[in-house]
Amino acid sequence: MKKEFVVIGLGRFGGSIVRELIEQDADVMAIDKDTERVDEFASIATQAVVADTTDESVLKSLGIRNFEHVIVAIGENIQASILTTLMLKEIGVKKITVKAQNDYHAKVLDKIGADKVVHPERDMGIRIAHNMLSNNVLDYLELSDEHSIMEVKANERLAGFTLIGLDIRANYGINIVAIKRGKDIIVSPQADMEIQLQDILIIIGSDADINRFEKKMLN
Repeated sequence: MKKEFVVIGLGRFGGSIVRELIEQDADVMAIDKDTERVDEFASIATQAVVADTTDESVLKSLGIRNFEHVIVAIGENIQASILTTLMLKEIGVKKITVKAQNDYHAKVLDKIGADKVVHPERDMGIRIAHNMLSNNVLDYLELSDEHSIMEVKANERLAGFTLIGLDIRANYGINIVAIKRGKDIIVSPQADMEIQLQDILIIIGSDADINRFEKKMLN
């Protein structure tokens, strides 16, 4: 069976989620208060609906509790985002992911029971900043408030050394969990593996330790 999703809020973030889910062969109900936005997705989503999702009776009439995952991607209206999340919890939706505008919004969403809170603008800003600071940083993803995973391209300071020779864990407190080499991915590389120029290292650790490694070895 196809996976079934509801996306509420069809701005840039919500709209991109609808398109990608449809691309991945999921069923998607797309909802927004704006008729023009809904019309735009009428030919893309499985079902596109104009609705006020802060109204519990509207959510019930749409049968939203029968969907396995609802994404609340409401843009500027924090109150509508919070009320919609509350209503979804009230009617018994199993999994709710909500876009947060700021840390205050995120705290409220956590308290009222959102299963996952995402910060797309903030996360993208962090990724871009790291990429601007070093051309060797390809991607950066927060795992928690204090830990992250980073993709870096091996430069001259890293190439030609084995993992045990660099002793990155002892020197920086971080771990290389995988190496991408061309089309191959080497998971849990051996200590005697020699890093080659242009290898992509997947590194995990605390933000403080990653920042130390970034400044010392990549800049």
